[in-house]
Amino acid sequence: MFAAKDEKNAVSATLLFNISHYALRPWPWIIVALASLIVFPDVDALHQAFPHVPADKLGHDLAYPAMITFLPHGLLGLVVASLTAAYMSTISTHLNWGSSYIVNDFYKRFIRKNAPEKELVLAGRISTLCLMIISGVVALLLQNALQAFKILLQIGAGTGLLFILRWFWWRISAISEITAMIVSFLVAVYFEFVHTAIGFLPVEDWQKFLIGVGITTTAWITVTFLTKPTDSETLIKFYRLIKPGGPGWQKFLERLELEGKPVADLTSQTHKWDVPGSLLCVFLGCAAVYSALFSIGYWLYANYSTAIITTAVSLIAGVGLIRNWGRRLRS
Repeated sequence: MFAAKDEKNAVSATLLFNISHYALRPWPWIIVALASLIVFPDVDALHQAFPHVPADKLGHDLAYPAMITFLPHGLLGLVVASLTAAYMSTISTHLNWGSSYIVNDFYKRFIRKNAPEKELVLAGRISTLCLMIISGVVALLLQNALQAFKILLQIGAGTGLLFILRWFWWRISAISEITAMIVSFLVAVYFEFVHTAIGFLPVEDWQKFLIGVGITTTAWITVTFLTKPTDSETLIKFYRLIKPGGPGWQKFLERLELEGKPVADLTSQTHKWDVPGSLLCVFLGCAAVYSALFSIGYWLYANYSTAIITTAVSLIAGVGLIRNWGRRLRS
C-alpha cells in the first residue's frame, strides 16, 4: 500500500493480496492435510512413526511436519529454508512492532518525553530482548499450535472494536489502544492457562470471545474517559490527512469553534462520509474472496453444482465490488 502511487492502486494491490492470500495460498496446505489423513489417520499413527516426540507435544498439528519428511532431500531443504525464512520474518516483524509500541507509544509518550535518540534505541533493544524472553516462556507453556491461534483470536476479538472505532471517534487515544492490548492479552492468557487450572467450569470458545470483548471494551472505554484526549494539533493533522468525517468527529469540530480555531479548511476538505458504501464494498470483497476459496474446493471434490454456485457468487460479488469502488473513487 505504501509503495502504490495513489489510493486506487493501493486498494487494487490490497484486493490482489487478499485473493492470493485467502483464496489461493491455503490450497497447497489443505491438499497436504487431506493426504495426511490417509498416511497418518490418527495420532497413534504419528506416534508410531515418530516415537521420539514427547507425549505432550504429540497432536494433530504434527501431521504437516510429518508429511514434509517424505520430500526428497533437495525439496526438503527448500521447504525447511522457506519455513525458517517465514519464521524469522514473523518473529522480527512482531518484535520490532512490539518494541516500537513500547518505545514510541509508551516510554517516549509517558515516561521520558524528551529522551534523546540514543536512549530510545537502548530502550528499544531492552524491550526487544524482554519481548523475546516472554514469548519464549509462553511458547514453552503451549502444547500445540491451536493454543497460540486461540490466544491470537482472543486478543483480536478484544481489540478489534477499538481498532475500527479509532478512525471514527476522535476521543480514542494512544492510552486507549495500550489499555485494550494489555487487557485483551491478559484475558486471553487467563482463559488459556488459568481458568481451567484453578478448577472453574470449562467455557466454550464463543463464550470466551464474548467475555473478552466485554471486559476489554469496558476497560478501554473507561480509561478513555478518565484520561485526557489527544492534543488538538495532533488531531487536526490527523483530520487533514485522513478526512474521517462523520458524527464521531463532530464534537471535536465544535470544540475547535468554541476555542476560536478555524475549522473551515477542515470541513471544506472533507469528502462525503460514505461509510455505508464502504461497508458494502467490504461485504462484497469478503463474499468474492471466500466464495472463490470454497469454489476451488468444490471443483476439486467434483461437487460441480455447488462449485458453479460459489463461482457465480464470487464473480458477481467481484463485479459489484469493482463497480461500487469505482463509483466511490469518481465521487
